[in-house]
Amino acid sequence: MSVYFYGCVTMDGYLADKEHNLDWLYQSGSVGETDYESFYKNMDITIMGKRTFAEIEKSEGAESFYPTTQNYVFTHSEQLSRKGFIPIKGDVAEFVKQINKNKNIWIIGGTTILSPLLDNNLVDTIIMQIAPVLLGKGIPLFSQKEARKRFRLREVKQYGQFAELVYTRIEDSGESHCGSLSTGS
Repeated sequence: MSVYFYGCVTMDGYLADKEHNLDWLYQSGSVGETDYESFYKNMDITIMGKRTFAEIEKSEGAESFYPTTQNYVFTHSEQLSRKGFIPIKGDVAEFVKQINKNKNIWIIGGTTILSPLLDNNLVDTIIMQIAPVLLGKGIPLFSQKEARKRFRLREVKQYGQFAELVYTRIEDSGESHCGSLSTGS
């Protein structure tokens, strides 16, 4: 099993503005300018929170957004308004641990879903697109517990005005990977 976060943030690290709006994203570019199609073809499962699902609900043809994956929404609701999305209650990390080890999982959207997975070292790859926008305030991508998590930069791409950074998780060995500074005394 591999767990991926794939999403877009502002240059100052926000997923959404302080009212949870994504207008900045829609004004920055389109999915067609990215490698989304290729990424999605390799996914078996999507997992998102209720706020991410609410954004999808607003869209025309929401049922066709993720047609080839099993789509889970962490929510307190018993039912969802769109076909193809399954409501789930409980702990996202425990849920992910129960998934078949041969499946690729895409974590869509917010920190409420991502943070517990990072806290439990369950995120293998972070694919982060950075939009040329500064919000100043908003909903941050990262809000996990304070603990060192190491990732290795595997790839950098440019799609129109978006920069894409691909990181893979590495085990923390306590060593510095940034080179050493010498003072030349």
